[in-house]
Amino acid sequence: MSAPSRLQAVLARIDKANSQDPKTEPTPGGAEPAALLYGRRMSAVLAEFSPGASEHAQIAVRGQHIERWKRPRNDFAEGRSGYLEWRLEAARYHASRVSELMKLEGYEEPACERVTALIRKQRIKHDEEAQTLEDVACLVFMRWYFEPFATSRTPEELYRIVQKTARKMSAAGRTAALKLPLPAELVPAIKAAG
Repeated sequence: MSAPSRLQAVLARIDKANSQDPKTEPTPGGAEPAALLYGRRMSAVLAEFSPGASEHAQIAVRGQHIERWKRPRNDFAEGRSGYLEWRLEAARYHASRVSELMKLEGYEEPACERVTALIRKQRIKHDEEAQTLEDVACLVFMRWYFEPFATSRTPEELYRIVQKTARKMSAAGRTAALKLPLPAELVPAIKAAG
């Protein structure tokens, strides 16, 4: 199988897995499984933000949260330590699941290991592709998920959250974030993170 068709085949497998998400989100075309929509949004933002992204990055971005509903946050303890444990376990699962699907499409172990490292965001500030994945995740959050998330937070909490998110981003990621339609009072939080 050629590289482009193999890439499309593994992306289709990720989409098929994510289409099983019981949670749906409304879209102009009707309700869609939330995980499927998230993965497609990640790919769309990657195409805008880094049009020449590698095959490995494209797979990692699409599968970053594969079958996320199978590892719910409420299965872990409350507080920061429970949150960190959940994030670590989820990243392990997502990486393993995507690697499994890649192998079904004939990807060899080095390619699977590379995608695993990207999904687990290893060496995030030292690996350009891992940083790109983080930038894309932050941009997707700010573009599609920030507004509903913001409704239950105070202005001070929102400022801290946006600043913390911006700190995880590269300079290019923060520049892209400033082009999003965020509330004007949050723009300084992004600028201050630089």
